[in-house]
Amino acid sequence: MQPGNPVEAPLNPGVVFDMVNAHQRTAALLAAIELDLFRAVGDGPGDVASIARHCKASERGTRILCDFLVINGILAKENGRYKHTPSSAAFLDPRSPACMASVTQFMSNPAIHEVYSHLADIVRMGRTSLPGAGTVEPDNPVWVEFAEKMAPMMGPMAGPLGAVVLQGHTGPMRVLDIAAGHGLFGIEIAKQNPQARVTGLDWAKVLEVAVANARKVGVADRYDLLPGSAFEVDFGGPYDAVLLTNFLHHFDPPTNVSLLKKVRGALKSGGRAATLEFVPNEDRVSPPMPAAFSMIMLTTTAAGDAYTLKELTAMYDEAGFREVTPHPIPMSPHTVVMGHA
Repeated sequence: MQPGNPVEAPLNPGVVFDMVNAHQRTAALLAAIELDLFRAVGDGPGDVASIARHCKASERGTRILCDFLVINGILAKENGRYKHTPSSAAFLDPRSPACMASVTQFMSNPAIHEVYSHLADIVRMGRTSLPGAGTVEPDNPVWVEFAEKMAPMMGPMAGPLGAVVLQGHTGPMRVLDIAAGHGLFGIEIAKQNPQARVTGLDWAKVLEVAVANARKVGVADRYDLLPGSAFEVDFGGPYDAVLLTNFLHHFDPPTNVSLLKKVRGALKSGGRAATLEFVPNEDRVSPPMPAAFSMIMLTTTAAGDAYTLKELTAMYDEAGFREVTPHPIPMSPHTVVMGHA
């Protein structure tokens, strides 16, 4: 190495093996959920025999699976017994209100995973190999499953997003929740402001999930339904705020600008449009989770991407918004980006 040259990282074939074998981690997690292994570990005493009995599985298979989960940081092992880590207790034990088992099942949807077997072709084409527009085809049933299963992941973000959008506002207001899905974001605003009235926009079957969630928390009388496509239906209004949660990343910038112009036209003067997005840094490789989200968009959409703050701000600006500001959500890969009409 020449003096003054940067220090090179040591050769490490392990990074290659890690990627080649990554499918094992996915399969192990899904198998453990299917076997109800995390409940068994939580119940104790954590020995192989008792876990195997609970899971109705062989002791050999149970031992190897549990050890694999320990190796990968999901479980802990002490004196031959398995126990939860703080993360597995919170996010994988089905008795925890924050359990994400349904989230992992949705994210492992076979129809979505199958496209990765064609990844080289997808890279050549620059778009998904799924039919039509991919997951954003009209009335795609994947979004009903999303609404039903992704609430544990999205729920913790609803409170911070609601606070950013409301900005302390407590009076009467109207809110449009575009691509409402499970409805948790609009519902949270109705919870934080008892005088807010929310309209959920999504496919009719998806809105059935949203209104059921609104009933659970007692805000269904202030939750209206607007079934259809955000690009086609009349928004009505005017609204004090419009939510675009996990939506813009499915489309290319010109499509997003067109939609944002429509949103701006439905807002009162001074009204707010808030997106919830995976926002990578300008280098597009950090932080890891927001940056890697672009791979999901490549494989499942025709033109979607994980957009940087500069790119999102440019879309807002072109649509006529002002005072565009980012609001990172703590302990989350998401950022709320808000603009004013």
